[in-house]
Amino acid sequence: MAAADEATKPAPLPPYPEMILAAIEALNDKNGSNKSAISKFIEGKYGDLPPAHASLLTAHLARMKESGELILPRDPNAPPPPPKPSSPRPRGRPPKSSSVSDAPKSRGRPPKKAKTAAAPAPLAAAGDGSAPAKRGRGRPPKVRAAVQPSEAAAA
Repeated sequence: MAAADEATKPAPLPPYPEMILAAIEALNDKNGSNKSAISKFIEGKYGDLPPAHASLLTAHLARMKESGELILPRDPNAPPPPPKPSSPRPRGRPPKSSSVSDAPKSRGRPPKKAKTAAAPAPLAAAGDGSAPAKRGRGRPPKVRAAVQPSEAAAA
C-alpha cells in the first residue's frame, strides 16, 4: 500500500523563488510582471498550493528584490527618485532663539512696578498726618466700636 499512496500523492512544490522566476520567464512581459500575474500563473501551473500562498509570494518577492535577484523596471522618462536626507531632524522641541539681551533671566515672578505720582496715597495711620501707614498682608481686622459704660452699670 505504501507504493500506491506515493503514486497518488502529488509531486512536491519547487521552492518559491524557482516558481517566481519560471513565471516571469513564461509571462515574458517587456515591462516586467506584476504580483497578480505571477500568482495566477503559479496557481494555474501548480494546483495544490498552501493556504498562505499570497503572503508567501509577497514575502519571497520582497526577499528576492532586496537580495538583487529581481529588479524593478524603471520608466526611462520618469524623473530619478529624490535623494534621501543625510541626517534626520533632531528629536524634541527646537531651542528658543537668543533674546536681544543675553543677560540671564532671574527665576520667579518679576517684582511689582513702582507706583506713579498719579496714584492716590493711602490713608494716614491713626490720623496723626505724619506719613501714610503701610498696609500689611491680608484682610485688615474688624474695627470694633468703642463701648461706653452704661449708666445702669455704673450705678
